[in-house]
Amino acid sequence: MKILFLTSSFNSMAQRLWIELDRLDHQVRVHVVQEEVSMEVAVEDFQPELIIAPYLRSKIPSRIWKNYLTWIVHPGPPGDRGASSLDWAIIQEKESWGTCILEAAEKMDSGGIWGYATFKMRAGSKASIYRQESTQASVKALKQALEHLKLPDFRPFRPEEIQDSPKGKWNPKCKQKDYAIDWNLSAEVLLKKFWAADSEPGVSIELKGQQYFAYGAHLEERLTGKAGEIIAKRHEAICIACGEKALWITHLKKDASNSLKLAASKSLGELADHILLDELDPFSAISYESFREIQYTQKGKAGYISFDFYNGAMNSDQCRRLKDCIQQAKQRDIQILVLMGGSDLWSNGIHLNEIEASQNPEDASWENILAIDDLIQEIILSPDQYIISAMRGNAGAGGVPMALAADKIFAREGIVLNPHTRQMGLFGSEYWTYLLPKRIGTEKATRFTEECLPWGTAVAKEIGLIDDVFGEDQISFETELDERVQKLAALPYFDKLLLAKKLQRRKDERVKPLESYRKEELEHMWKNFYENNWGYKEKRQAFVYKIPIALAQHSQRDWYSSRRKIYRRRKWESISYKE
Repeated sequence: MKILFLTSSFNSMAQRLWIELDRLDHQVRVHVVQEEVSMEVAVEDFQPELIIAPYLRSKIPSRIWKNYLTWIVHPGPPGDRGASSLDWAIIQEKESWGTCILEAAEKMDSGGIWGYATFKMRAGSKASIYRQESTQASVKALKQALEHLKLPDFRPFRPEEIQDSPKGKWNPKCKQKDYAIDWNLSAEVLLKKFWAADSEPGVSIELKGQQYFAYGAHLEERLTGKAGEIIAKRHEAICIACGEKALWITHLKKDASNSLKLAASKSLGELADHILLDELDPFSAISYESFREIQYTQKGKAGYISFDFYNGAMNSDQCRRLKDCIQQAKQRDIQILVLMGGSDLWSNGIHLNEIEASQNPEDASWENILAIDDLIQEIILSPDQYIISAMRGNAGAGGVPMALAADKIFAREGIVLNPHTRQMGLFGSEYWTYLLPKRIGTEKATRFTEECLPWGTAVAKEIGLIDDVFGEDQISFETELDERVQKLAALPYFDKLLLAKKLQRRKDERVKPLESYRKEELEHMWKNFYENNWGYKEKRQAFVYKIPIALAQHSQRDWYSSRRKIYRRRKWESISYKE
């Protein structure tokens, strides 16, 4: 079937749905929407059999949906209407929620329901729930809708006809008054408002006489102080006292045009210099809720390192701290080291926001790429431990080769992988020229890094990029992961696995030294950073400031993806809004 995606951004939700439709042999064209006329041009040019809006902030013109079957992917259950569905679900503490595939209609979200799926709400931010439960529900709802489309006598449901789902209602778009903060309230009450506003629009707060939007809130149960005062900092996050307990805020964005979302201490600048430093290392066992980006736990002969960096971006300091943690973990009495990444995002490579905000972005880029290369080298050169990458969340750019540096790669079902950097004007480093061909061969590695397509876990497993996929949600993934790790550690021939690993590394080194891969990659990256030969500066700025023109320019070429063991081909075309 010819399907047209109309979307405001080809975000993780849109990518996941594109991947699923590709698996079902549909031909999907992606159009990134900038204005109504571009939608009409896209429809007229492609003549789709079905239009899907997976993430759309603009209204679809009636002359489109009156002439073409058009579905809206709405992140709310039957009856729910409005632009802030998940925000209200968190604020109102809903126990369960869902996703609907709605037929486009004159009134917002009022069309018939072609498919729906529900999920149990959990404590977490809007961004986290969107990436996990909401995305999984959207896939189920879309597949159900496609099955219904095959039935000649199917009539879309009305909300009142559906009994096995939570019901929503019309809610206005959330405004700052709905997130309004009174620091005299308890931290648990305030936390939900921060979660509802993450990652957009953020919660407006005043600090040191300056207005900021705040993001990345975490509960703190030990530190206390006068409500509303900054009482501590840790790894560039700040801790603000509440009426009861306190909250860590990891990121701030100044309430001004062209401001960037940055680590809280960086946003505060010199104002953060006199804030009390409260350190918490990855290895300390604590019995209270607090915040730390890197955490180590041990179960028998297996060590686990989680690294939960906001939006998956890793600055130079974070790379160094993670490398230090891995070094220390390898000195402990363990046979296996499991790298867990974050709960929603494994890693997205270097930190473009911080690079752009630095005084010298070229030098900052160079420092960051060297730091992440050092980190990945530390993972590769681990002869005495078997390393497992346990990818609980999406990964992109340098985060993918970072996972490939391990001996075994497991992934949660449904995560999205983007193992490429060309669309950012970068050749890429992170030892990808060694790690990716080693997994899937030179030809595929070259083609896929140039095509810049998102990968699903099913395809990734089929071609050997990852070893196995399991667990639809975090709990099931981590439960099975623990079982597999403990069985692996108990193997009677485990020592032979380490011996084989050492022999393979020696063989690889004789064929081509690891340092040679790094040197060649960095020669390309130097030109990308300092000569801007691939437009890295402009593409970076467009990315961090969310300038649509960069995406439009990038989308003017046709993209082809190879799927299902490279036997069939699907086409993804994306039209510039200028056309």
